[in-house]
Amino acid sequence: MANYIPVIGLEIHAQLLTNTKIFCSCAADFGGEQNTRCCPVCTGLPGTLPVLNRQVVNYAIKGGLALGCDINRYSKIDRKNYFYPDLPKAYQISQFDLPLCIDGKVKIDIGEEEKTIRIHRIHIEEDAGKLVHDNIDNASLADYNRCGVPLIEIVSEPDMSSAEEAKAYVEKVAGLLQYAGVSLCRMEEGSLRADVNISLKTPEATRLGTKVEIKNLNSLKSIVRAVEYEIERQTKMLVNGEEIIQETRRFNDNRGVTTSMRSKEDAHDYRYFKEPDVIPVSITDEDIESIREELPMLIDERFALYVKEYSLNRADAKILVASKEISDFYNEAISVYPNYKAVANFIVVELLRYVNEGELDSRNIPFTARAFAELVKMAEEEVVNKNNAKAILKIMLEGRMSAMEIAKAEGFLMNDSTDEIEEVVNQVTSEFTSEVEGYLAGKEKLFAFLMGQCSKRLAGRANPKKIKEILELKLAALK
Repeated sequence: MANYIPVIGLEIHAQLLTNTKIFCSCAADFGGEQNTRCCPVCTGLPGTLPVLNRQVVNYAIKGGLALGCDINRYSKIDRKNYFYPDLPKAYQISQFDLPLCIDGKVKIDIGEEEKTIRIHRIHIEEDAGKLVHDNIDNASLADYNRCGVPLIEIVSEPDMSSAEEAKAYVEKVAGLLQYAGVSLCRMEEGSLRADVNISLKTPEATRLGTKVEIKNLNSLKSIVRAVEYEIERQTKMLVNGEEIIQETRRFNDNRGVTTSMRSKEDAHDYRYFKEPDVIPVSITDEDIESIREELPMLIDERFALYVKEYSLNRADAKILVASKEISDFYNEAISVYPNYKAVANFIVVELLRYVNEGELDSRNIPFTARAFAELVKMAEEEVVNKNNAKAILKIMLEGRMSAMEIAKAEGFLMNDSTDEIEEVVNQVTSEFTSEVEGYLAGKEKLFAFLMGQCSKRLAGRANPKKIKEILELKLAALK
């Protein structure tokens, strides 16, 4: 089979986290009863005029800066004309030749390798409505609540060559936008969606192949499956001497295949022209610097801090920075208890286990980072043992008591009273005489067995070091 290289570019649509829509005062948040969050402006009724939401421009610039873009000091607003049932005006207010942000770049990690993906442009536009298909009644209904919700469209250069790279790029862009505070990027709610452009070329080719666009992918899993399927489909066609046509396709999640929607439009098909009802946008250097100062420490900077200053291993640091909520939680926890590695380990191994298993939402942890730091400190300072610390965490997820309250209620506090430890050691050495004799005869591995029996009976109430010390003294006395 011929060797073809995939060439992949993405168009990511991210809803901006404004209170109101881009050109009217309707609420822009997710959900709501169908067609209750729309007005004459966002449904395009005759005689209405759009007014640009200033916060949309600020958030778009902030997102562009987070993605390493240059900001155009002058950009204009355009009309993109097309007819579709979820677009009541029959045109979309967007940007064409003078977008707000250009020439960005983000770094992604593929295994141990780092790769830079260039961003061609970022422009602002309004979202369309949503069609709800009823296959039973063979009908489609339109919900216009989403009409006019502000979007940024992030157009990459065709710098990716695998489904893995496409997935890593979407994750990184979503993470940066979340860190910047401009978008929730919740694919399950539609606040981040991606169109994927894919073509194939031979290694010696100097021109790209004919590209195919896959529309409206709304999960990382769908992106990976759609890209892998489309690479396989186009490869088979080229091997068989068939011609790839430029078209738009949709991905069927249930069947795992792409199917044709329509032949691909070019820019002239949309008949772009300057939007007559919205004035151009002028940005000053002072505006840009003011917005830049609002940016927090972003993913790559936090990763470097965790690895270089906090001495975390790269794997743990990467996991922590992958979610802004978790990274912020970690930062607050170490401000209370600055044992960087212990706090990181307890988050990565224990806390995130509940997140990964679906028992906990990282956006809604039912206890504070301070409370979590106190639990880690109790484990590290042997107020409770490590296993009981895990049990305390599970109870804390119910959100009712602090770590210390749980430890007291459940009898998890370690008691260094030598009286109880000596009593248990005496019991164990009296009951397991053959093991004691074996140890005294030189079978040193039996010490671990005797230690285990003592620890089991003390049920985490005593410091292991103290148990070991008293057991050693007892065995020495028996020689």
